[in-house]
Amino acid sequence: MFSDRLCNVRKTTPLVHNITNYVTINDVANAVLACGGSPIMADEPEDVEDITTICGGLNINIGNLNSQTIEAMRIAGRRSRELGHARVLDPVAAGASKLRTRIASELVDIIGFDAIRGNVSELKALALGSATTRGVDASAADAVTDARLDEMVSFSKGYAREVGGIVAITGAIDLVADEETCYVIRNGRAEMGRVTGTGCMLSGVLCAYLIANPKDKLEAAAAAVCLMGLAGEVGWSRMQEGDGNATYRNRIIDAIYNIDGKQLDRGARYELR
Repeated sequence: MFSDRLCNVRKTTPLVHNITNYVTINDVANAVLACGGSPIMADEPEDVEDITTICGGLNINIGNLNSQTIEAMRIAGRRSRELGHARVLDPVAAGASKLRTRIASELVDIIGFDAIRGNVSELKALALGSATTRGVDASAADAVTDARLDEMVSFSKGYAREVGGIVAITGAIDLVADEETCYVIRNGRAEMGRVTGTGCMLSGVLCAYLIANPKDKLEAAAAAVCLMGLAGEVGWSRMQEGDGNATYRNRIIDAIYNIDGKQLDRGARYELR
């Protein structure tokens, strides 16, 4: 099933406009390339309207906000919405500061997103106004666990209904939901949390999958999340003595590049709720 979503990306090479953070911009570009897409990184306000016009989708990541990037996000987001392009928001550390929370909420209101992807604390900060985000990491108090699964599935569907798009909560257990259906995904490795930018990479990959699969957006989003988790598993299996988190980052990107449709279908671990 997910193999079709992957094949569509590889066949169409979707062009993704990324306004992302400077810490992980190179990794995001390489992850988009690895999955079969083509990245453009542009955040100059005078440049972004033209750039986003020629792309198929826009990936906005608020990890390094400043006055220039905020204005660029507004301009590109409005243009992308006018054109009906795929739009992804990664609300990095929403809830950790008033600025991040306010800008993320504003972008949701003025742009509207096909998918919002973040950790559970970031999504709860946007949906409920709670602020338990631990920097860019989720608060332990918010974690998606088996004991809280029903509650969090309901939250995901409810917030998806509110924003009119897909909600992707990533963590030890990933949830990818629209207002009716939630994929509960159990791929990935805990060690991925020791690599800066795995979530940022996923948001770029997610945008590529949405562009390439406009009629199957929920399934495409779930496929992208499964792909990233599976890449973490495959990458970890290839670690050798002396390897650390920098090597692991490269092995994750290599796995994204090499995983094919059959391997994705075999390795994806999920249930529908």
